[in-house]
Amino acid sequence: MQESLCTQPVSPPLKTRTQIVQGWQIVMPACAAVAPLGLALGMLVGQSGLAWWWAPVLAAFVFAGSMEFLLVGLLVAVAPLAQIAVSTFLVNFRHVFYALSFPLHRVRGLGWKAYSTFALTDEVYAVSATPAANSWTRTQIMSIQITFHAVWISCVTAGAGVGVLLPPQIVGLEFAVTALFVVLAMEAYKVRKSAPIPVIALLCALVGAVISAEHMLVISMSLFVAALIVSYLVRDKGRRA
Repeated sequence: MQESLCTQPVSPPLKTRTQIVQGWQIVMPACAAVAPLGLALGMLVGQSGLAWWWAPVLAAFVFAGSMEFLLVGLLVAVAPLAQIAVSTFLVNFRHVFYALSFPLHRVRGLGWKAYSTFALTDEVYAVSATPAANSWTRTQIMSIQITFHAVWISCVTAGAGVGVLLPPQIVGLEFAVTALFVVLAMEAYKVRKSAPIPVIALLCALVGAVISAEHMLVISMSLFVAALIVSYLVRDKGRRA
């Protein structure tokens, strides 16, 4: 007697156009949230004395919001290249950990993978922090990242155009990125309920300010990274004990 084999129907792959639209739908809330920050960065460039075209250049080739705000001040101050390099490394070091759980394995092709690594921002990582991300296709991931990149460039460029028209009496635009990360920290605390990490970060900032206000960022970030590494090693040793 021949047994009948029951197989599950296989869903046909989504069309490329459908995947692109899905990527837009996923990332649009992040684009809307980051638009004011991009405008603020562009206006800061316009008011800093730099040429307006620095805004799209930074947005396109640096593409790291917090570092771009910092870089504007470093460029205006004609900071040494070594200081810029160290600051960039410390500010963006967190992206190394993003890559551990971001679905880069779904991105095929050396060029696409290189761009996806470059375009892995805080906001893109945030929208990928769902179980569904592990089933995204390369087209969906590229749609998310390219769309976000394009919106960021557009907002920063538009902000630069507005910034050159603003009177110099308006100050505080550089605080926009600080305000953003304060909100992100509050939301992260609501999810994880982990008080020690924010407390450690605050203590590192205070120590950095006491040691050297001029080099506070480098000192504080170095202390914070070291503290996170020690904290991880202690927890790992406790689990093995």
